[in-house]
Amino acid sequence: MTAIHHVAVVVDDIDQSVGFYTRALGFRLSAGRPGTLGPGAWLDVGDQQLHLIEGTPGPSRGQHFAVLVDDLDAEVRRLRAAGFDVSDPVPVGAARQSFLSDPSGNAIELHEK
Repeated sequence: MTAIHHVAVVVDDIDQSVGFYTRALGFRLSAGRPGTLGPGAWLDVGDQQLHLIEGTPGPSRGQHFAVLVDDLDAEVRRLRAAGFDVSDPVPVGAARQSFLSDPSGNAIELHEK
C-alpha cells in the first residue's frame, strides 16, 4: 500500500458541507461521483478525495481526518479571520497541529510537518 485514496465522512447537510469544504478549505468539487450512491459529494484535495455522505453524523470525538498544510500559523489566522473556531497550534513530535470542526461537527486536523 502506498497512500490513502479517500476518506468518507457523514454530514447532515450536503450543500452546507460542500460550501464549507470548498470555500473555507479550498477543496474542489469532483464531477465523477456516481449517482447510484445516494445523496453525497466527492471533493478533491491534492491527489486524494474526501467523500461526503449525507446522513446523521456520529460523535466526532476521536474521529477525524487530517490535511497537510505548509504554514499552520497562516492557515489558523486565515480561518479565524473567516469566523471559524480553530484551536491553537500545538507540537506533536516534530510536527504541529490544530483542529476545527465542519458544520456537521466532524473534526478536521490541520497538520504541519
